[in-house]
Amino acid sequence: MRDTADIQYAPLPEPRMPDTQTSPEWLKALGRFLEKIFSPIGELLGMSWPVFQYVLIALGVLLALFLLWRIAIEPLLDKWRMRQPAPEEVHWTPDRAEAVALLEDADRLAAQGKFGEAAHLLLRRSVRQISDARPDWLNAASTAREIAVLPMLPDAGRSAFAVIAERVERAVFALRDLDAGDWNAARSAYARFAQIELRA
Repeated sequence: MRDTADIQYAPLPEPRMPDTQTSPEWLKALGRFLEKIFSPIGELLGMSWPVFQYVLIALGVLLALFLLWRIAIEPLLDKWRMRQPAPEEVHWTPDRAEAVALLEDADRLAAQGKFGEAAHLLLRRSVRQISDARPDWLNAASTAREIAVLPMLPDAGRSAFAVIAERVERAVFALRDLDAGDWNAARSAYARFAQIELRA
């Protein structure tokens, strides 16, 4: 059988890889250069160069993705956000009829010289007006100073609460009644908030 030429017994030589799959010389030189620079770092970290080169490739990919995000994607998102309509601000002012009735009640107290009580009435009723209209804005522990910084109130509302609260606190804690000037300041602030033109 061994004399039969049709049967091959010798092992075949290993196939040669085509030249098209070999790396270009400049890429090999770059690989050797990077190996010289980074292989000591890999050894310090307990990794051989073949393993550490894949770590470097992964870091490079992450850096490229980060730069792509910052340079291309994030500016596009910012432009898209700027085109979105801004949420409409909701400002609240008291009902005009209620505000006029409140001022009339407080004016009656002030006419009797009870300026502190009049200012306190303005404060209590206006807090109740807000609580009735927008219960989600206040809680049981809300103070006049907290209400004075509510962003949902217009500037005149925040100013009114600050003026009225300061005078009511002075009357309550200093145990000294307010005078006509204090009452007029509180009354004018509330009228501006409620958009009521006061009669002279």
